[in-house]
Amino acid sequence: MDEVIQVTQWLSSITPRKKAKLFFFTTHADAPSPMVGSNDVDTHEETQLPLATTVALHNFKNIDEFLKKKVNTFSCYNVIENEITKTDYEYLRFYSACKYLDVVPPFLDLEKISAIQNKFEMTDEERDYRLLLDSADLVLEKVCDSLKPAGVSQMWTALRKDRNLIRGVKTIDIIGFFVDPNPTGIKECLFFFIVRFLQKADKINRVNTNRLERLIAQCDESSSCEEGKTIDFIIDSLRFYPTELYPFGFCLIMCVIEGRDGAMQEIEKTMEISRHLGMITHTERNPTKETIELVKKELMKPKYQFYSSFTCWFMSHGDSNSMVLADGETIEREWFLTSFPDISTFQLKPKVFFMVSCRGANKFSLKGDEFEGQSATCDYYDIGSALIRNRMLDITDSVRDISYVQPMMDTLVAYSTILDHLSGRANTHGSIYVDRACVLMSENISRGRSLTEILEHLSQDLHEILQETMDEDRIVYKQACHYDSFFRKTLKLPYTRHPKEDVHSAPQ
Repeated sequence: MDEVIQVTQWLSSITPRKKAKLFFFTTHADAPSPMVGSNDVDTHEETQLPLATTVALHNFKNIDEFLKKKVNTFSCYNVIENEITKTDYEYLRFYSACKYLDVVPPFLDLEKISAIQNKFEMTDEERDYRLLLDSADLVLEKVCDSLKPAGVSQMWTALRKDRNLIRGVKTIDIIGFFVDPNPTGIKECLFFFIVRFLQKADKINRVNTNRLERLIAQCDESSSCEEGKTIDFIIDSLRFYPTELYPFGFCLIMCVIEGRDGAMQEIEKTMEISRHLGMITHTERNPTKETIELVKKELMKPKYQFYSSFTCWFMSHGDSNSMVLADGETIEREWFLTSFPDISTFQLKPKVFFMVSCRGANKFSLKGDEFEGQSATCDYYDIGSALIRNRMLDITDSVRDISYVQPMMDTLVAYSTILDHLSGRANTHGSIYVDRACVLMSENISRGRSLTEILEHLSQDLHEILQETMDEDRIVYKQACHYDSFFRKTLKLPYTRHPKEDVHSAPQ
């Protein structure tokens, strides 16, 4: 069959709503860099004009033309073996979006997708199409689905009132002030236009969504929300780090085995819980400084841009400032913690570090006969309050910036013990902190709990446990863990993942 006819038939089989979503996912705002061809100008005409004309004319002709052009580009594209190009990235995004929406063109060359995945050095686990979807876009899709056409129309009216923001933007004028978002697919096009416009204007990104939240907050709840949804519910959904679908993120486990009883148990537990959470996991046994440098270099590869989060477990002996590596050398804890968050592939994404080591020799000792022989080692701020707001600073958009970010932002560091104190272990099971952390995370899957809630529960749980030193003094003591957070959103544990056998990735 002629390719033009195939493309036409494929487009005619897609609903207007799915066409809008396919366009949105395909014109993803943050492409990996550096990439060959990434200097190509991604103008607002390419990503916003089709949406603007569709909304204005109630006609999907320009979106159809855009999708046809993409398909034709991919059809003629020759995969170059060594270089990762912008087209490689776009091809993977297009395929994953089609797969997610169940509109994969029957004529799409899946062998090319496999060849591109080879260039990204993707493992079998990483060839799951869900890894290629941008989790932030998936959250925005759910926000759109929660709003009625009237709600998106009210957002548009609120946006149009911000004259400083829209001044001189032609696509805004194409749509006009009053919009009828009721025809099928038009609500989606208008919402996605607003989102992409705010992203291009550097007003929102995957972490900073305040400007979008303020537009939604101005909607009338009775007419703007789908059944069962509220304005608060919709806004709250934007206040979590986007970690939709599988995988939840990438997990790096580093564990020094030499001289640490129960270290293999620590590895088994952390691997088990990371997989249970839906993470793709890599383990380094007995790491050295050279190992750490190689891992950092690996994490800078373009494929890690597709991950939604990064988690690291580092388990070793240590003191107040440093950690002992497998070869007996030490590294400064602060150096380790500040070098990983600066990796560009995980910018604007949550990064969690579990630092499991002693930080000194002090103990919170318990004295008294009753402790002998007892040991485990064998509210939201109301933005609508005029009274309060009138006494607060008026922070205008002109003094806000989301472009420059401190490297440690979006990072959480969880310590197994407090400064200058021991971190307890059991002879056969390894770190008690690791054991309790894995148990609590496992118990809270699918309960909608945030990581910080679980860490607070862990702090309570661990501090109840009586431990005993393994020297001749046999001192009974308690351990206190804590965490330092630079998070700007809440990180929720994932809900139950789809079974692996239900996933169909590209041919290998």
